[in-house]
Amino acid sequence: MEPMVSTLGALIGLALAIILIIKKVNPAYSLIIGAIVGGLAGGANLPETVNILLDGARGMIPAVIRIITAGVLAGVLIQTGAAATIAAKIIKVIGEKGALIALALSVMLLTGVGVFIDVAVITVAPIALMTAKKVKLPTMAVLLAMIGGGKAGNMLSPNPNTIATAENFGVELQSLMVANIVPAIAGLIMTIILAKYLAKKYAGEEVAIESTDSPKQDLPKFWAAIVGPVVTIILLALRPMFDLAVDPLIALPVGGIIGCLAMGKIRHLNDYMNFGLGKMMPITILLLGTGAISGIIAASGLRNDTIVLLEAMHLPMFLLAPISGILMSAATASTTAGANLASATFGGAIVGGGVSAIAGAAMVHTGATVLDHLPHGSFFHATGGSVYMDITKRLKVVPYESLVGIVMTIVSTIIWGML
Repeated sequence: MEPMVSTLGALIGLALAIILIIKKVNPAYSLIIGAIVGGLAGGANLPETVNILLDGARGMIPAVIRIITAGVLAGVLIQTGAAATIAAKIIKVIGEKGALIALALSVMLLTGVGVFIDVAVITVAPIALMTAKKVKLPTMAVLLAMIGGGKAGNMLSPNPNTIATAENFGVELQSLMVANIVPAIAGLIMTIILAKYLAKKYAGEEVAIESTDSPKQDLPKFWAAIVGPVVTIILLALRPMFDLAVDPLIALPVGGIIGCLAMGKIRHLNDYMNFGLGKMMPITILLLGTGAISGIIAASGLRNDTIVLLEAMHLPMFLLAPISGILMSAATASTTAGANLASATFGGAIVGGGVSAIAGAAMVHTGATVLDHLPHGSFFHATGGSVYMDITKRLKVVPYESLVGIVMTIVSTIIWGML
């Protein structure tokens, strides 16, 4: 079928969306505006453009529903204090001498069980700052340890970025979570190495200030706090272990509800669900925006032209997966939006080029962690604010964050593209 939109039009729309996002226009509106302009600039008339845009957004609905139900587990973990309990336990067990390792593992585990990476960092930050004060760690090392651990955990998690990528490539969520275990471990190791380097480089220059935000006093016991995540992991593991499929749409809220029961907080479940839903709504709206512009790109000749360009440069087709993840995460400054946009737009071309769906999903997913922390996104500011870091110092952490993402992407590409 002939493309309904020209490649140039799609690029104009994508470029406009990126510019608007950088200019701090709401990302969802930026993507929708870019989609409309791209369709019209690409030669489609207004009704055709609207239909293409709606078809793209419609394709996001399964991922959106799964992400909404994931809010139950996220709300329970955050609002009950279970996330803080898990983090505090890890830091206590490992000890202050291994503070950076403990912080990285804490955020990795929290993100891995379904807490958003920025929320996981914010949750651990008060404990991190108090620990860093005692052992005289610079704030930059502390922040990198948390962010790098979160990036590694994001590769293993039932978070929106993983759900959207799996949905777009048509693979099981559980399979994608397992596919990047080795890259996630590599990212964790790189995080610890870089955090220790920063601790030495900035030793004595800046000691983390003590947080004024004290952890909740009525935190649940550790055994109760981990019930929800454990139940969720068991349910998701039933398919690969026993060929019994439990969709994340069921596993995540069930884990949240059972966890709430274990902590004796079931009477507050509705409040926790409302909180979780509130956290998910901006992401679901963002996914609909990415679906709109991915629909325009899918209706254009951009994918075919990209393949031709790769062939002309004599580059292997599998490189389209990590490259698209990197570029789209840079454009949106978001792991979720970047992974979703890359997988929805280029997923068909990647698989059509001979790359398996799970391999393409894994490489796109890791690629989306390389530049998802740029300053035009909320993650940059939320994480910096969690440790009271000004923008100048926060910018100095960016290259190290990118190195963590690059290592995970290289490892994933070697495993899924080259071996």
